[in-house]
Amino acid sequence: MARSLAERLRAHEQQKARLAEQEAKLKTAERKARTRRLIEVGSLVDKAGLLDLDSSTLYGALLSLRDGAADKAQIGKWEALGGRTFAREARLRDEGKEPIVLCFPTALDKDATAPLRAAGFRFNKVLQHWEGLARLADAEVLARERGGSARRVTPPALPDSAPARPSAAA
Repeated sequence: MARSLAERLRAHEQQKARLAEQEAKLKTAERKARTRRLIEVGSLVDKAGLLDLDSSTLYGALLSLRDGAADKAQIGKWEALGGRTFAREARLRDEGKEPIVLCFPTALDKDATAPLRAAGFRFNKVLQHWEGLARLADAEVLARERGGSARRVTPPALPDSAPARPSAAA
C-alpha cells in the first residue's frame, strides 16, 4: 500500500526532529565534558599553588608549558612527577585510616549527612549504615555529634588450618 505524500512528509519531519534532538543531546554532552575538564584543570592550577598568580603571569607560564609539550621526553618527566605526587598525596591522606562503620538509631536529615559525606562516608542502603575509610577517633566524633556510634570493620577470621584431604593413593 503506497503511503500518501502527507504521510511521507510527516515521517520526514519526525525524523528531522529526532535528529535535531540527538544533535542537541550531543552538544550538551560535549559542553558538559568541556566544563568538567575546565574545572579539573582549574583545580590542578590551584593544587599546584599557581592560583595566586595574576592572569598575565599564569598565561605566560602556560604558554611556556605549551612550548615544552612538543617534547615527548619532557611530557614523560611531567607525567612521572605528577603521578608520584598524586600517589604521595593519596598515601598521606589515607595514612592511619581504616574501614569504619557508623550506625545511627534513626535516619539522618540532609544537614546531618553532608558532613558525613564530606568526611568520605557513604550510606549503604542494604545494611542501613554509613561506611568509609577514616581515623577511628575522627569517626567517633562525627557519630557522637549525631547520636550514633562508630566501629572498626574487622575482617572475617580465617580458619587455622584446612581439613586434610584424603590422598588418592590411600
